[in-house]
Amino acid sequence: MSDARDDDLEVRLIEVEETVEVSTAAPTDDIPGMSAAPIDDIQGMSYEAARDALVAVVDRLERGGSSLEESLALWERGEALAARCETWLIGARARLDAARSTAPVDA
Repeated sequence: MSDARDDDLEVRLIEVEETVEVSTAAPTDDIPGMSAAPIDDIQGMSYEAARDALVAVVDRLERGGSSLEESLALWERGEALAARCETWLIGARARLDAARSTAPVDA
């Protein structure tokens, strides 16, 4: 036996389910350096391209107004871009360290 509260709750749940919209548009098309592929294109980026795309992602997130799904996609892309930048910086540090270790020492 159900009471009036249970029936009211069920009606509300049905109304919410009917108004849910799923965005199929790529949320990042308007951001420079971002394609419809969320992360696949990042591995081939130069440091500068990854840095610029990361700045654009951060700017978009700070402006707000994105749906939760778009925000999550942007966050994931930003994490991947930051990792790409870090990989470049680690490589640059290794090259500098190698150059220093082989450079002649002036006495």
